[in-house]
Amino acid sequence: MTQTFDPAKISYVATIEHLRHIHPKPMSRASGKVLRSLDRHCRAILARSTFCVIGTHGVEGADVSPRGDPAGFVRVLDDRHLLLPDRIGNNRFDSFANLFANPRLGVLFLVPGMAETLRINGIGRITDDAALLAASERQGRVPKVGLLIEVKEAYLHCAKAINRAALWDPSKHIDRAQLPTYAEMLADQVLGLTREESERQGEEMARRGMY
Repeated sequence: MTQTFDPAKISYVATIEHLRHIHPKPMSRASGKVLRSLDRHCRAILARSTFCVIGTHGVEGADVSPRGDPAGFVRVLDDRHLLLPDRIGNNRFDSFANLFANPRLGVLFLVPGMAETLRINGIGRITDDAALLAASERQGRVPKVGLLIEVKEAYLHCAKAINRAALWDPSKHIDRAQLPTYAEMLADQVLGLTREESERQGEEMARRGMY
């Protein structure tokens, strides 16, 4: 018999003080690692990162969005600024809409095969500066806009989460056939969208290309 979940009957931690009280104090490696600019280690990780997740918060709440490209796609402009090109996507602009309301963001950078990650918090602005974006050209296409990030905090995150997830272990990867295709799942989730129309739209996205 399935037990009914009632959020009103759950015990919650009410304060950050309580949360800290029930856990050991952070070690100096954790409490003292926050940088205000990018050092050589941050730069080396960014040069090898092929994937990141952007966290933003706007008037309608929080959002996280993935970005990926070949290593080096995130360009280090100086010790305090990054440029992340905006490639062809679904044009929802969830993250960008949030930044117009609240420019603060957080970004988690991953390097395939490396269990540690790099976290950067800062200020995000959308730029259409053609001269700045030119160096982000791929396959003959320069992005229309990019995300300019002013770094306020940069710090390494330990390997525990990636190791627990066995993210880079091929033996732990699922057989993709265990789940429906993307088009099939969207046909179930989007009101009025048939599987045929979902596949047609997928083909149109594929026609637009990666860049």
